[in-house]
Amino acid sequence: MKSLLKMMLILFCFFASTFIVLKVSGVLSINDIKTWLNAAKELNVYLVALIVIGLLFLDLFIAVPTLTLILLAGFFLGPYVGGLSGIIGLMLAGTTGYAISNKFGNKLFDTLVKDPNERASAIALFQKRGPVVILLSRATPILPEISACMAGMTKMPFKEFIIYWMMSTIPYACIAAYAGSISTLENPKPAIYAAIGLTGFFWICWWMFNKQTRKVKAASPHS
Repeated sequence: MKSLLKMMLILFCFFASTFIVLKVSGVLSINDIKTWLNAAKELNVYLVALIVIGLLFLDLFIAVPTLTLILLAGFFLGPYVGGLSGIIGLMLAGTTGYAISNKFGNKLFDTLVKDPNERASAIALFQKRGPVVILLSRATPILPEISACMAGMTKMPFKEFIIYWMMSTIPYACIAAYAGSISTLENPKPAIYAAIGLTGFFWICWWMFNKQTRKVKAASPHS
């Protein structure tokens, strides 16, 4: 368990550091993104979609306000194109994170966790808990990228990863894009309610999962 948490903490620090750098530098602020999308819309609606997809893909490397971006995609592009742009961007980020970690993650894992038994234990634990982590990763920023990288690093079968990633990503993007599409500058309530509702839903699911896990451990004769 400690080895798995160590790896996840290192990934968290990496992604969090990019968020701090962006905040301090003022690059990629929400106002910047709004300005870009406004300017792009004057040229071509597909340019707006490409910017949304590109920024969501970029979220794999630097922290981008994912939920806000998809809400804006719905506002500028409508529920269908906005939702599709969000899905494509999130799918690209997830599959790329998985692929990179699957190919190169072993070196990092072996360097940080020297004991082969600890590595095997950490891999087994993520393979057991990983599906739930991926499904509920939208509860908080950074966790989706961590879960995708951990899935690749621990050699979770790609078919299994992509199914759980899609189950987490597609409804999330569709709901956010729809909420953004029915929001206006005068009435931003749908977007606000969607942001609160989506985050709250995933947090409640996390709470229920942790509660059930504690019950199973308490009932286990080996606990």
